[in-house]
Amino acid sequence: MNQKIIIYQVFTRLFGNMNNCCKPNGTLQENGCGKFSDFTPKALHEIHTLGCTHIWYTGIIEHATQTDYTQYGIRKDNPYIVKGKAGSPYAIKDYYDVDPDLAEIPQNRMKEFEALVTRTHEAGLKMIIDFVPNHVARQYHSDKKPAGTKDLGEDDNTETHFSPNNNFYYIPRQEFCGQFPLGEGAEKYHEYPAKATGNDCFGAYPGINDWYETVKLNYGIDYLNNRQTHFDPIPNTWIKMRDILLFWASKQIDGFRCDMAEMVPVAFWGWVIPQIKDKFPHIDFIAEVYNPYEYRNYLFNGKFDYLYDKVGLYDLLREVVGGYRPASQITACWQSLDDIKGHMLNFLENHDEQRIASEYFAGDPQKAIPALVVSAMMNTNPFMLYFGQELGEAGMDCEGFSGKDGRTTIFDYWSINTVRNWVNEKKFNTARLSSQQKELRTLYKKILTCCNREKAIREGTFFDLMYVNLDNPQFNAYKQYCFFRKYQNEFILIAVNFDDRDTTVSIKIPQHAFDVAEIPETTEKLLFKELLTLEEKEAPLNPQNRFDTPIKAHSAVIWKTKIHTTDTKTKKKQESRRKYK
Repeated sequence: MNQKIIIYQVFTRLFGNMNNCCKPNGTLQENGCGKFSDFTPKALHEIHTLGCTHIWYTGIIEHATQTDYTQYGIRKDNPYIVKGKAGSPYAIKDYYDVDPDLAEIPQNRMKEFEALVTRTHEAGLKMIIDFVPNHVARQYHSDKKPAGTKDLGEDDNTETHFSPNNNFYYIPRQEFCGQFPLGEGAEKYHEYPAKATGNDCFGAYPGINDWYETVKLNYGIDYLNNRQTHFDPIPNTWIKMRDILLFWASKQIDGFRCDMAEMVPVAFWGWVIPQIKDKFPHIDFIAEVYNPYEYRNYLFNGKFDYLYDKVGLYDLLREVVGGYRPASQITACWQSLDDIKGHMLNFLENHDEQRIASEYFAGDPQKAIPALVVSAMMNTNPFMLYFGQELGEAGMDCEGFSGKDGRTTIFDYWSINTVRNWVNEKKFNTARLSSQQKELRTLYKKILTCCNREKAIREGTFFDLMYVNLDNPQFNAYKQYCFFRKYQNEFILIAVNFDDRDTTVSIKIPQHAFDVAEIPETTEKLLFKELLTLEEKEAPLNPQNRFDTPIKAHSAVIWKTKIHTTDTKTKKKQESRRKYK
């Protein structure tokens, strides 16, 4: 059976943290931290039954932190180049280790991670982790690298800005002088010569808005010399990063979400991904790429399986939800990617974006239900949700480094009230959730489980109905969007309403749709079932009749029916018999 991928992204250190202290800029001891062990069989079962097929554990690999783990043989990080008390999970400190924060017993952290892999698979979920290829923590040091493996930068020539054999870029004969406090006395951070910063800042003076806690990795591109490439012989960084991918793939994970993949040359991906898949063919690679002009390059030449659809569908749906753009523009959005639509990863929330329920987005999780249905059901490609999204988490805490920005912090030790109320001491009995939160989670479950239960959504054809309803007086193309999915004898008509008022629409289905999708016309009334409310109605299905349906404000309808199909040869025989009777 073909499967539609539904990813549950979870920020690992926050998920199971039941400590409600929530002191801004609090330490590990004050605010606590979630653990690998919080992902119990029951927790994973609940995520699976929500409709998810994969879980992306964000923040697994060891990263820089202000917490002291020297008693476990881990070097201490200078706090002035760590963002937040917990640190950014994208400032990798040791590519060959897991974050000690996540372990019940830090010295057994890798065994605890491996046990999590097993529990995840036993729950029927596939496992994705981050791969951060563009940059590492400023004080990167691997104390767990395999025997015979040299550390990044260990053999670098630090007297030159660029060498194909270097792992980092340098600013020779200059001290690192960040435009922010670097401490005093024994605590002052020193770096000589300065290294280039992760966001392609090739000077010794990064600012507070730069990725100052990271250093850029060198994949053989001389950025200060017209971006000349040096890919032959294979750069040392390529080989080191391939070995890191192979190390994690051997842990039986199922995929990598590749952070800022477009900041790494396509040639590297085209070289490394086939090698990983040769040994681990089941592994998927998901790229964070934001330049639509590079999408096909990273898919076809870079060999990625899936790409973020952020600057296309996400950005558009956010504006449609806010009332700034018409729903009818969704058509042009998918048309621009029609040839690669199966490779686009749709989402409405992730760790980088503001929460739907925040004051900065919709202010109400219900307002995004139409966008959820479009994003999850329009095609066969993957969909992703961020933990707490299904509970209406608003992300309006002022956690510390992150601040009050409508996002859930990735830098601080914290816990999330909505998630705590779900993962309570009685373990997922939802007793502490409000009635609105329960209803929202139930609705998410109905929508997401539909995606794989219904063959027409999981693997069927898609047909956009907007072009014949733009001038339809009984359909508001600014606030409503409609399409259908069809597979064999299953037909599902989907309409969404972005308006804040209930409405009734009358949808045209053109002759062209019947021809292209091979839908037999019938004047007899078919039985339709609405998959969210289980309401039933009878209606004909032909180009002469419109399909009438009410849709509540900020909601959707998913009407399913079975159609009578007759294969072409049988149909011709029947016509011939009638002709000669």
